[in-house]
Amino acid sequence: MWKRQHPILVLAAALAMLPLLMSTLGLTTALATELALFAMAGLGFNLLLGYTGLVSFGHGAFFGLAAYGAALLQIHITKGGAFIPVLFGTWFAAVCALAIGFLILRRRGVYFSLLTLALTAMIFYVVFRWTSFTGGENGLGGIRRGRLLGLDLDDQNIFYVAVCVIVVFVAGLMWRIVNSPFGRVLIAIRENEQRARFAGFPVRRYKLYGFIVSATVVGLAGALFGFLKYFVSADLVHVAFSGEILAMTVIGGQRHFLGPALGALFFILFRELLTGYTASWQLWFGLLFMGFVLLSPGGLMELGERILAPFRRRHEEAAAMGARVTPNPGAEIPHFLRNVAKLRSEPAMEAREISKRFGGFIAVDRVSLRLPPRGIHALIGPNGAGKTTFFNVMTGLFPPDGGAILYAGGNVAGFPPERLAGLGLARSFQITNIFKTISVRENLRLAVQARDRRRFHLLERADSLAEVNGDTDELVKFLGLEGLAAVRAGSLSYGGQRLLEIGLALAVRPRVLMLDEPLVGLAPAERERIVGLIKRLSEHMSVLVIEHDIDRVFAFAEDITVMHNGAVLAAGKPAEVRAHPQVQSVYLGTGRRISSARAPSGTTPAAQPLLRLDAVNAFYGASHILHDVTLELRAGEMVALLGRNGAGKSSTLKAIMGLNPPRTGRVQYLGKNIAGGSPEDAARAGIGLVPQGRRLFPTLTVAQNLEMGRLRRTGREGMRWSEERLFAMFPRLAQRLNAKADTLSGGEQQMVAIARALVGNTRILLMDEPFEGLSPAMVEEVFGVIDALRRDVPILMIEHDLDLALALADRVYVLDRGRITHEGPAAPLHADLGLRRKVLWI
Repeated sequence: MWKRQHPILVLAAALAMLPLLMSTLGLTTALATELALFAMAGLGFNLLLGYTGLVSFGHGAFFGLAAYGAALLQIHITKGGAFIPVLFGTWFAAVCALAIGFLILRRRGVYFSLLTLALTAMIFYVVFRWTSFTGGENGLGGIRRGRLLGLDLDDQNIFYVAVCVIVVFVAGLMWRIVNSPFGRVLIAIRENEQRARFAGFPVRRYKLYGFIVSATVVGLAGALFGFLKYFVSADLVHVAFSGEILAMTVIGGQRHFLGPALGALFFILFRELLTGYTASWQLWFGLLFMGFVLLSPGGLMELGERILAPFRRRHEEAAAMGARVTPNPGAEIPHFLRNVAKLRSEPAMEAREISKRFGGFIAVDRVSLRLPPRGIHALIGPNGAGKTTFFNVMTGLFPPDGGAILYAGGNVAGFPPERLAGLGLARSFQITNIFKTISVRENLRLAVQARDRRRFHLLERADSLAEVNGDTDELVKFLGLEGLAAVRAGSLSYGGQRLLEIGLALAVRPRVLMLDEPLVGLAPAERERIVGLIKRLSEHMSVLVIEHDIDRVFAFAEDITVMHNGAVLAAGKPAEVRAHPQVQSVYLGTGRRISSARAPSGTTPAAQPLLRLDAVNAFYGASHILHDVTLELRAGEMVALLGRNGAGKSSTLKAIMGLNPPRTGRVQYLGKNIAGGSPEDAARAGIGLVPQGRRLFPTLTVAQNLEMGRLRRTGREGMRWSEERLFAMFPRLAQRLNAKADTLSGGEQQMVAIARALVGNTRILLMDEPFEGLSPAMVEEVFGVIDALRRDVPILMIEHDLDLALALADRVYVLDRGRITHEGPAAPLHADLGLRRKVLWI
C-alpha cells in the first residue's frame, strides 16, 4: 500500500520519524541530519545515474566544492549567517558543473566515467595541496550557522527541521523534474540514445542540463553539510566519497525515485552500528555491496518487489502475448500527417554525388537520387551494396565525404540526426530500434513531444501536454496499437515492434520517410498490412524504402534505384529496372521459383528422434510463453517450426539451448534430459544455433569467428565439420577469411553464422530466420547451401517465408500463442494454398 502513496509524502513522513529511530538506536539528531543530506545528494546524483544512465565516479567533488565555496565565503566575506554562503556554494557547484559537463559530455560510456574520475582526482590534489587557501589536510574550521528568521540554527533540532524542509522541497522539485517533459527525455536517452537523437532530441544538450541539475542538488547538500559539521575537509572531494554516494544510490535502487534515500539510510546505519563492533566495517560493506550488485542489481527496492511479487498480480506480459496488433485499414491518418506535401511541387529531397569511405573501402560511390514530394521510391540491391550506409549518410548518422544533400531549401549534408528530424526527415532502422523498457504509448508520446515547444520544461508534467497527448492517441489508433498501449514495448511481438518503430518515425511529422527493410521478419499477413500502411502514407509524403521482398517492391514502388558495389547500377520505373540485364544478373537471380526447386522428401518414421521436447512449459517472468510444447527432430530430416510473430517459435529454440530454460517438461537430446542446462553445455553437446540476425563478432575476422565457434566444443572427438569440408560448402568464405565480419554482405554473414554453428562436431542444427534480409540472388545461394546441408545434419528451422520453409522441410509444427496447433508432413501445405491458409491462419 505504501507504494501507492506519493513519494514526497513518504519521504516527509520518514524524515519526521527519523529522530525517533535514531534515539531508539542510541544515535544522535546530528546523524539524522547527515542522513537527510546524503538522501538529498543521492536524489540529485540519481538524476544522472538512474534516469539518464550516466555513471559518474566524481559527483562527490560537487558536494565538496559547494562546501568549500560556502565556508570560504562566510570565513572571508560575510563573516556570519548560513543563508548567503549556502546559496553561493550551490551556485559555485552549478557553475563548475557547467564547465566540466561541457567538456566531458563529449564522450560516452566508460570514457565519460573515467573523465569524471580523473577530474575528481585533480580537484582533490588542488584542494589538499593549496594549504593557504583551503586549509589543506587541516581543512577549514570556524564555520558558524548563525540565525535564520529569528531561529537559532545552532540548536541541532532546529537545524534538522530546517534541513528537512529543504530536503522535502528539493525532492518535490526533483519529482516534478523526472516527470516533466525534460525528465521523460532523460529516460529515453538512458534507454536508447540513438533513437532519441533520431526522434529529434538534442541529446548532448539534455545531458548537459541533467548534469547541471544533478550537480546543483548534490552541491546544495554539500553546502549544508559544512554547516552541519562546522568544518570542511579535503575528504569531501576525494574519489572515495564519490564512491560512497554511488554505493548508496545503487544499494537503494537507482531505478526508483526514493531508492537513493533508502540507500542513504542503509549506509549510515550500517556504518554507525558496525563501527561499534569492528574497525573493518568498510570490508563488510564492500562484500555486501558486491552481493547486491550480483544478486539484486536493482537494490533494496528490487529486493522488496521480489518479496512482494507473489502477492501481486501482473498482467502486462500476458496481455502482450494474448493481444494482437490489429491495424485498422479504415483508421484516419493523424491530422498532423495529412497533406504534408500538398502545396509542394519541387523535389522533397535530392542527393547529388554522395560518397562515403571507411578507410580505403568505398561504401557509397557518387550516388545521386531525387525524391518527389509524394509517392514511394524503392532503393534495392544485393547485400553489401551500400544501401543502409547511404541511408545513414542521408539521415546524419555519418557525414558524407563528398556530394550534397538538398533538403528544406538548402544543403543539409553533415547535419546531425536531431536537426534533420526537426526539419521533417525521419527513418526506421534495419534492426528494430525502439525504447524497449517503457510502454508502447510512452514510446510514441516521447517522439511526438520532440516537436512540442515545451519539450525542455522542467516543472510541467509531461502528461499534461494536451496537444501531445491528442497526437499520440491519434497515432496509437492509426497503428492499431490501442489494446497494447500500456504494454512494455519490448514485450511486443517482432511485428508489433516493427510497426511501433514506423510510428516513432511518423511522430517526427516527416516530409520524407525513409524505411530500412520494414518487412523483414514479418509474416505474410503482417507484410500486407505494412505495405497498405506505406501506400496510404505515400499520399501525404515522400517515402524511400529499402526492401528485399522484390515482388512487393515491384508492386508498390513508383520508381526504383538499384545499387551495387556502392554505386547506382540502374534507376527508373519498375518495368525498366526488372528488364535491366545487369540487375537480373547481380540482384534478381535466375528468376526460378525456389519453392519449386525440390519436392519435400517426406518423413522418415523409422528413424529415432535425436531431439524431443516433451510437454515443455516456459515463462518470461510471470508470463506463460510455451504451453506443453511437444515436438521431435529425427535423424536425416528437416523440421520447420512455423507461426506468427510472438507465437513462441524463438522461445522454443531458447528453451532447447538453455537461454530460457523450461520451468516444466523435458528436453531429450541423444536420450538425455538437458532441460535446465546452460547454453554452453548444449553447444558442447553438439547442438548448433544459427541465431536470428546472425550475431557475429563484428570486429573479428571470418577466421576468428570460426575459431570462436570451435572453442565451445574443445575436447570432443571426431571433427565432422573440418575447415576443408566447410570451405567446400562455402567457397566464398575461403576468399574472405581475413575480412572483418562487419564488412561482409548479409549473405556472407549468414554463411559465416552457419559455418560457425557447424565447426567442430555439431549433431543437430537450429536455424532462426536464415533467409531474413537477403537479396533474391543471395536467397538462392543460401537456399542451395541449406538444401545440401540438410542431407548431413538434422535441422530445426524457423522461417517466415513459407515457400522457402515448406520447400525444404520434411515435417512441420505450427505454433500459435505458445501451443502446438498443427503437426504433420510439409508436402500437403507446400502444395495446397487453401490448407496453408487454414492451418496457419493467413
